Amino acid sequence: MKIVRIASLVAVIAGVVLTAAGPATVTGLLPYFTIQSNVAYGVFAAWTVFRDRPTPPALKGAVTLYVSITGLVYHLVLANPASGFSMGPVHRNLAEAIGNQLLHTVVPLIAVADWLVFDERRRFRWRYAVYWLAFPLAYLAFALLRGLVTHTYPYPFIDVGDLGYGGVALSTLFFAVAFWLLGLAFVAIDRLPISVPYSGSRPRG
Repeated sequence: MKIVRIASLVAVIAGVVLTAAGPATVTGLLPYFTIQSNVAYGVFAAWTVFRDRPTPPALKGAVTLYVSITGLVYHLVLANPASGFSMGPVHRNLAEAIGNQLLHTVVPLIAVADWLVFDERRRFRWRYAVYWLAFPLAYLAFALLRGLVTHTYPYPFIDVGDLGYGGVALSTLFFAVAFWLLGLAFVAIDRLPISVPYSGSRPRG
């Protein structure tokens, strides 16, 4: 399990560094949910490497859900020409392209695999699906407040300049419901009566 967590930490660091190898700087990347969710998972992974006790299930579910959201939104919305919010073809050099895939594909897959393979079941509670919305909603508030100052928005579905506040409210409602349903799916999967093999007497988290 520790090897998987170390691998995810390395992937996060490499993804951020390689992405910043392009025109964007590390500080310029910080306003993106992609970076924030990946860094949160990387910090969590680093913490668990040195922790012998099980991690809080609500926290484990939160960071796993957030990087999953990053991966799903990127592949289904931002990189999908049919979504209506596609960011179009983006020219990236090789380093940026690798970093982009690490952050949007590799880390989310490792996070979900880590949860499904190494975690004990029945640790999530149904109410967690509501609690887990706190960070995405806080991120939205941050992005909108930042937009008042910079007049730029990190994602097209929260771009007040293009959609207006009414349009952003509608897209927010859609994504909030989608993220809540995804959180419920996480809880439902966690509560399936599946035995997960692991070594040792402590539950994994």
